[in-house]
Amino acid sequence: MKTREEIDSLGSVELPVDAYYGAQTERARKNFIDSGLKLPGAFIRSLAIIKRFAAAANAELQLLETKPAEAITCAALEVIDGKFDHSFVVDLFQTGSGTSTNMNMNEVIAFRANELLTGTKDGKSPVHPNDHVNLGQSSNDIIPSVIHVAGLMAIKGELVPALEKLHNVLAQKAAEFASIRKIGRTHLQDAVPIYLGDEFGAYARQVALSLKRIENASENLRELPLGGTAVGNGLNTHPEFAGRVIQMLSAHLKIDFFEAVHHFEAQSAKDAAVEISGALKTTAVSLTKISNDIRWLASGPRCGLGEIQIPSLQPGSSIMPGKVNPVIPESVLQIAAQVMGNDLTITLAGQGGNLELNVMMPVIAYNLLQSISILSIGARSLAEKCILGIKADMEKCSFYLDKSLALATYLVPRLGYDRSAAISKKAHESGKRIADVVLEEGILTQEELDKLIR
Repeated sequence: MKTREEIDSLGSVELPVDAYYGAQTERARKNFIDSGLKLPGAFIRSLAIIKRFAAAANAELQLLETKPAEAITCAALEVIDGKFDHSFVVDLFQTGSGTSTNMNMNEVIAFRANELLTGTKDGKSPVHPNDHVNLGQSSNDIIPSVIHVAGLMAIKGELVPALEKLHNVLAQKAAEFASIRKIGRTHLQDAVPIYLGDEFGAYARQVALSLKRIENASENLRELPLGGTAVGNGLNTHPEFAGRVIQMLSAHLKIDFFEAVHHFEAQSAKDAAVEISGALKTTAVSLTKISNDIRWLASGPRCGLGEIQIPSLQPGSSIMPGKVNPVIPESVLQIAAQVMGNDLTITLAGQGGNLELNVMMPVIAYNLLQSISILSIGARSLAEKCILGIKADMEKCSFYLDKSLALATYLVPRLGYDRSAAISKKAHESGKRIADVVLEEGILTQEELDKLIR
């Protein structure tokens, strides 16, 4: 350990100012260049899928010889299988068109294609990354096409099945709890009686509407900018190229894609991505409502509402023995918050369309695909690890219902608002039930009361 004198003496050492700030600047530059964020695997695979069919289309159009086309196809398939995941090193924060990632893909495919053709590792001969792998394409039309393809694949393959699962489980619980009466609540205060099945039916309907919104917003993702090349006018691409690639994509992925109606719009604006992100945000808001309600209804177990019991997944406290927290609903709340933040980023990036090109496409791709992925995980976890195992505490539901002052509402048609309010106030002050006050004071008979309330 250094002495105090040794520590104090360090302060007198004069450091070269240029060296100090030079090191800081270099460190900052390196951190800026490599943020540690990469475009997700779903994006890389979708880009490779398009490259595969681009080579096939160019071969059909006799713009690319058969052997190079086949080598490009084989290399692209290996990329799709994840063989070269380690080769995609480009940082997320790059040129706004995604050119760096497009060229990364072109070079990986060309390198492997040349190895397949010649046995020699060569990046440019006989297959060239620009002249052959990127033939008929530009980053400006292929990257937005990949956003649509990857997004729609993830929605149909992951998100929709997860939300359908959640909807089915909620609908199942709504039916299971259809006959369980309980107190309703507004403003977190007692309201009139409802059925527990009504609450779960509402959650199921929220998810059904989310599915409908996502389906409607997904329609515009089917439109692909492919074929517009640099600015939207199709320079240096065959007029049939885009149509052939899109036809192959549609058949392979079983999704009906079509060529952009107006290529200049498709490349300069990212409104379709902003639209679907809005639907994802709305879904996140719905899952927030559902998850928060589950937390409230399951609060306790003895000093909260406790009208339902949720599955116990793990100890909920490092200090309080026996405590169990609503782990899954809380994880979904965090997912929802992330999706809402992603939506803001996508909205701001959607404003990045300047003249003939949007220059914030990588960050749109990253946030959109992340939102789809984590919403899928959250919805499925909520369904399978929480909702499915929920049980109703019928005794607690009945207890609250019997004690509620809100039952005075049922008296209004017979006794009027003011008299019913006075009965409610008296019951509250005396600690009695509404029924006790009404019967004790002879206001109604038991039969009359039952008829009003039941």
